[in-house]
Amino acid sequence: MNFKRMINVVGVHAAGERNDVITGGVLDVPGKTMFDKMKYLENEADDIRKFLLQEPRGSVTQCVNLVLPSSHPEADAGFVIMESEYYVPMSGTNTICTVTALLETGMIPMQEPITRLTLEAPGGLVRIEAHCKAGKCVSVKFSNVPCFVFALDKHIEVPGLGTLKVDVAYGGMIYVLADAQALGFDITPDEAATLVSVGETIKAAAAEQIPAVHPEQPEIHTINQTLFAGPLRDTPEGKRSRNGVIVSPGRLDRSPCGTGTSARLAVMHARGQIKPGERFVHESIIGTEFIGEIAETLTVGGQSGIRPTISGNAWITGFHQYVLDHSDPFPTGFTLSDTWRKSQ
Repeated sequence: MNFKRMINVVGVHAAGERNDVITGGVLDVPGKTMFDKMKYLENEADDIRKFLLQEPRGSVTQCVNLVLPSSHPEADAGFVIMESEYYVPMSGTNTICTVTALLETGMIPMQEPITRLTLEAPGGLVRIEAHCKAGKCVSVKFSNVPCFVFALDKHIEVPGLGTLKVDVAYGGMIYVLADAQALGFDITPDEAATLVSVGETIKAAAAEQIPAVHPEQPEIHTINQTLFAGPLRDTPEGKRSRNGVIVSPGRLDRSPCGTGTSARLAVMHARGQIKPGERFVHESIIGTEFIGEIAETLTVGGQSGIRPTISGNAWITGFHQYVLDHSDPFPTGFTLSDTWRKSQ
């Protein structure tokens, strides 16, 4: 065999969302911090993302995490998150999948019943408690980066919908949150295509009308995704709600979405709907669940914020070797608009 490139990947999904983990074939990339490494990949080495995520090797419904050495003294390792079109500062499902792959393949030693470790994401340090039993990572609880609200009850004009009231919050990515019930959605699988179309339209309008720049990291800016928030319900186990997050270039997150859950917790806290330590069960469109809590309140760039924890679990689905033959006409893949919708 004489391949031009070979990359080893562990297939993983968290709550139905596929977030594979690169464990071999990429030694390191330049950069002092994981944010620096993310920007290098984005600007100088984006062929890795395209090679793995675009067709014919990848698909629009997956993400890939690149595990890299971290120079931060508190971090056991770092990781860069590659989505279909973007590199993002933080992702909950990608964190859960990466931790599961690292522990179950032995790249980081597993301790039972609880393994504690710290990963450096581009958005900052993420402290983790993984519950482990009989060699299996049963569940992952991570302490997210600081989260906060940009705007509450902001009115925007959306083509085809008219005036719409939305919230904007940062949960590791910047979200516009819309009331699903007010728009006639129950967030059920049969609504998926319509949710995507409406969600991308809302995101485009909100991104234009509500400027959003992280107060401590100005390179994190602009609304990334739409979150359709279902009604908030009180149950014996705590507060509960369903949600649907639209991921560009136009698909539904299969999971309850960790950064989306974090953004929603920030909005709920700002409205006085939830207190630190109170349990919040967030459901996905396919009925899977994450557990969110507010671990502490804090300030971000002088404004009020929270640090949430998110709990969920993941499963390894396979082990893959992606290769590039010297004669392959698609070394960085391709996209077609039948599935890779054009971002608005």
